[in-house]
Amino acid sequence: MSVDEKRARVKTKTARNSKEVKGAGYDDGESLGSVRHADNELLARLGYKSEFRREFSLIETIAFAFSIMGVVASVSSTLSFPLVSGGHVGMVFGWLIPCFFVMTIAASLAELTSAMPTSAGLYYFSAKLAPPRWAPLASWITGWANVTGQVALVCSIDFTCAQMIVTALNVGSDGAIALGAGPTFGILLAILATHGVVCSAATAVIARLNIFYVLVNLGTTIAAIVLLLVCSGENRVSTETAFTMFENNSGWSNNGWAFLLAFTAPMWTLTGYDSAAHISEETANAAHAAPIAILVGVGATATLGWLLSLAASYATPSVPLLLSSALPLPMGQLLLDTLGRRGMLALWSLVIVVQYVTGAAQGVDASRVVFAFARDSALPGSRWWKRVSVRTRTPVNAVWLVMVLAGVCGILGFSETALSSLAGASVIGLYVSYVTPIFLRITSGRDKLQPGPFSLGKWATPIGTVAVAWVAFIVVLLVFPPEVHPSADTMNYTVVIIMAVFVFAGLSWVVSARKWFKGPVKTVEEEEEKSNSNASTPGEYDEKRGTRVEERSVGSQEG
Repeated sequence: MSVDEKRARVKTKTARNSKEVKGAGYDDGESLGSVRHADNELLARLGYKSEFRREFSLIETIAFAFSIMGVVASVSSTLSFPLVSGGHVGMVFGWLIPCFFVMTIAASLAELTSAMPTSAGLYYFSAKLAPPRWAPLASWITGWANVTGQVALVCSIDFTCAQMIVTALNVGSDGAIALGAGPTFGILLAILATHGVVCSAATAVIARLNIFYVLVNLGTTIAAIVLLLVCSGENRVSTETAFTMFENNSGWSNNGWAFLLAFTAPMWTLTGYDSAAHISEETANAAHAAPIAILVGVGATATLGWLLSLAASYATPSVPLLLSSALPLPMGQLLLDTLGRRGMLALWSLVIVVQYVTGAAQGVDASRVVFAFARDSALPGSRWWKRVSVRTRTPVNAVWLVMVLAGVCGILGFSETALSSLAGASVIGLYVSYVTPIFLRITSGRDKLQPGPFSLGKWATPIGTVAVAWVAFIVVLLVFPPEVHPSADTMNYTVVIIMAVFVFAGLSWVVSARKWFKGPVKTVEEEEEKSNSNASTPGEYDEKRGTRVEERSVGSQEG
């Protein structure tokens, strides 16, 4: 009997005695209680005890995945990359091209999340799809890559939020307040501290706030697009210029290579959508809701981001002049030139709110990753980081660990290439963790996956192949410096961050972890699993391997 059939049977049986509810993301007459029961049953079959309240509905899960990418704030943060690497062409096509490839990654992850909805997410997928001999190592690599990317992304989002605040202070004071790296770092630490408080809140609070988040995010994005197109007036360039004018303002003489560096902006923006997997243990009907959230979140962010980049291209009469601005972020100068001081500050305040919200959402995501990895004893001090607050039912210790580590990464803010380094580290860390289970899915795990409600079917292999090839290309691209002969100040420190973590993780594996780390650890006791599996039959659970027998086709298949 398939997982879906068992879920349906439990839903039908429980619904007879449950109060029927009608809400966003659920079919009319479907019992929310029965959905949560089926979710917990599936989670138990994947080997984990349910420890969170399932407060996220379909709409709230989509809102979370969309909010974590904060389109208007992300485009505002990274506009310098396309301006330097192609000018108008960089803004338009430097955004558009990567989006098609990212959708292949999102589709592949959506399929895996639908089949195995657990907060462990990516490293769980890798363990279940790898050959048994290599499953622990695959899980170890994926988990450490994901943790690295998550922490770097929290830092980079909050760092750019600090830059936005500095920009607002500069414009509001007519240049009288021009804060340097030190004060910016102080603002970063303050933002991280407040995010620690927000991310420690109860799941229900976070879930409800996401509806507010998505409204502010979507409304500000649409407002920015319209205002840039309408208010640019005589400064608006022609369509030919907006789409075809190429300017190489980088330190690279090869125009083709310079253009490729513009891909950094959309690749940094389109990260974190695996968050739908990481909150799946807090989501009702997770096997359906999580993959939908991934696809809708990425698709909506990619589309709105391109429209905003296109509007920025039309509103930019001079790329070199924009790059010469004294403001930390070129988008701030563009809005100032287009809307005037008061108009810019009004819109910019909303952009700051969006970026702050994006950082909060990413903090939640990162803390769930740390919690899940610690639950499997893969982090130093795991017994501390896997604790769940009795009062809020959230991993508070994991939240504060993320904020502290992000603060340490924020020291890079004293470098001229701080954003490039942090963006590169977050993209490489996250996308390596994305592509590892995808690679295993199309190789050793091709016949192991038992699909969930969302499946790519026969398209899984070609789509996965494109995804793997794209990530391999991007990883190489993002370790390059912004100019040919970098100095200590202009060096891309991405490789330093990534290599420091991987050297630590690698040495830990060789010296110790390979002897005791076996991948995801079962946390469900036999008696509890039986009580949660009313629809199961004798022999369906393999006690020795910690998975149901039919789940061997998911990733525990031996030989």
